Amino acid sequence: MNWDMYTDKVIEHFMSPRNVGSMVEPDGEGHFGEPECGDSLTIYIKVKDNIIAEISFLVFGCVAAVASSSITTELAKGKTLEEAFKITDNDISNALDGLPESKMHCSVLGASALKNAIMNYYERNND
Repeated sequence: MNWDMYTDKVIEHFMSPRNVGSMVEPDGEGHFGEPECGDSLTIYIKVKDNIIAEISFLVFGCVAAVASSSITTELAKGKTLEEAFKITDNDISNALDGLPESKMHCSVLGASALKNAIMNYYERNND
């Protein structure tokens, strides 16, 4: 593996990912997969007073996919649903101090799975 292509922040989040694991009875669950490379991500959220109080993930993928998933949960936790919904793949890449061009699709995993989890929450709580 060529570690030189990754920033220290990517390696840190790959080696010690935050918020890993499934969640019992999440308020929202979002999945997104990138068929080209086989990466797949599920994000789970618990919402309290319109704020993402808890968030976790399960990912199958490469170094960049794990790091992107981990940083996505850190960016979203504590944010309102509206704020979290606006997190982009560029926000994720920037928070990791950049991703190699060939791995930018991994940041899309995080942003898309997060949006899907938030939309799933709204579907479940459509009063």
